[in-house]
Amino acid sequence: MPAPGGVAQSRRRGRALEAAIFDATLELLTSGGFARLTMEGVAGAAQTGKAALYRRWASKADLVVQALAATLPPRTDIPDLGSVRAELMQLVAGLGAIMNSRAGAAIRVLMAELDHEQASSFKDFLLGRVLEPANAATLAILRRGEIRGDVRPGAATQIVADVAPAMMLFHAKGCENTLDEAFATELVDQVLVPMVRA
Repeated sequence: MPAPGGVAQSRRRGRALEAAIFDATLELLTSGGFARLTMEGVAGAAQTGKAALYRRWASKADLVVQALAATLPPRTDIPDLGSVRAELMQLVAGLGAIMNSRAGAAIRVLMAELDHEQASSFKDFLLGRVLEPANAATLAILRRGEIRGDVRPGAATQIVADVAPAMMLFHAKGCENTLDEAFATELVDQVLVPMVRA
């Protein structure tokens, strides 16, 4: 029987309900933007009541952050592959998977739309879940490369570590292109390896 307001009550509970809510959140966010995203809209798309959302999240910003956290591809550490090029290729491929994911598309929508005050919680999330881990992995790769001798001494610096994520964000946002294997290869071979090569 339909619930008040015409929303069909779902029997989903726990993780199944949460997954449906996150799916609806990202779909509405990427198709309509943050400003048009509403808790009512998410509840309707997830076939649940608005109260189910407010029991879990105080605001749509909280909901979006949790949806992103739950759906971003997991971070993987880059093992020692014996060469800086191989390790940078794996790192860039992993970043590309994140940015090409549904959560990555939602992050790009947020970056394009929100003003500084609204974006603070999303900025913290992006730093903690994407940029800082990418920087740490890059620095670890470069330090290993220095020890092996295929990276010049002193190349493992923060500004060098910022280059790959910055270029990938620019390409994904400014060029509106997916980050494919050809782009990853060009980024590594034309920019990153020449920049740090011994």
